[in-house]
Amino acid sequence: MQRTSNFLSHVLKPVVVLGIVGLLQLAVAQNSGPVQDATHPGNVTTEPSGTATPPLAGSPEQKTTPPANFSALVIGPGDEVEITVYGAPDLSGHTRVSADGNISMPLIGYVRVAGLSSSEAQAAIETQLQQNNVVNDPQVSVYVKEYNSSGISVAGEVAKPGFYSVLGPHRLFDVLQAAGGPTDKAASKVVISHRDQKDATTLSISKDPAEMAASNVDLQPGDTVVVPRAGIVYVLGEVTRPGGYVLNSTGGITVLQIVAVAGGPTHVASAGKTRLLRRTENGFQEQQLDVKKLLRGKAHDVSVRDQDILFIPSSAIKEAMNASALVGVAASAAIYRVPF
Repeated sequence: MQRTSNFLSHVLKPVVVLGIVGLLQLAVAQNSGPVQDATHPGNVTTEPSGTATPPLAGSPEQKTTPPANFSALVIGPGDEVEITVYGAPDLSGHTRVSADGNISMPLIGYVRVAGLSSSEAQAAIETQLQQNNVVNDPQVSVYVKEYNSSGISVAGEVAKPGFYSVLGPHRLFDVLQAAGGPTDKAASKVVISHRDQKDATTLSISKDPAEMAASNVDLQPGDTVVVPRAGIVYVLGEVTRPGGYVLNSTGGITVLQIVAVAGGPTHVASAGKTRLLRRTENGFQEQQLDVKKLLRGKAHDVSVRDQDILFIPSSAIKEAMNASALVGVAASAAIYRVPF
């Protein structure tokens, strides 16, 4: 029995050693093979040293998604373009896109470029050169010097209304600054309408930095920015600070509020003979008010509207100003903004 046990021990030892060696070789082979990323299978391979390497270019695993470009400019009628055909200076030059969207080039005639980006226009010109056997392997560059057809229109209460190019930064405040900024009669909002869209966007312009940053949106070629006129109530005559007061709210302003903002009546004011002129379709409608009673709480306050003129006369002047004279004074009055 002892001899049998020794014999089996001598036979099994080499087998066990060979088995262990085989397992070690299998483990090494598995560690040196490609390992897939659990979150992105097939996208990353790991070398034995642990260094990650991207897949080879052109491999099925490599997928490239071009970023969306919502502000891509296209060429249109009236745009100025500089065309360079490398190796053929006679074919190069400066031109303007015609009203029908074409440009004219030597030896190939008209090429339609309207509605194309610069790179698409380059490809169209290269195709024409090849088809007409003018250049065997053309290399063309198209540079748009001025986009006259894809600008942004700015209208309303700005210093310089007009049509502005979208070359360079074209966020809302950049365009408003190019237009000279809002006038003192501008409302605290803008209306933005987009090309091929019926609905317009209205943005409030706040003095709060965070809200201003949120309102500074990107504009697209073909957009129209309108800065509307604010409501203005004119307080004239014997008040501490006569002038026009820009209303930031949509309504709800009263005679007492607007008189208070104007500093109140002066010591020579005849507040009991205040006149409120309101513009209507049939001319001005006049209403007599006793601001003295309003100040004492003995009469109901009265709401004011856009373009109302509140006139508090002087007790020392007997001759009353007519409506036309008051309108003339209001036209040249200083403009102030009120916090409501």
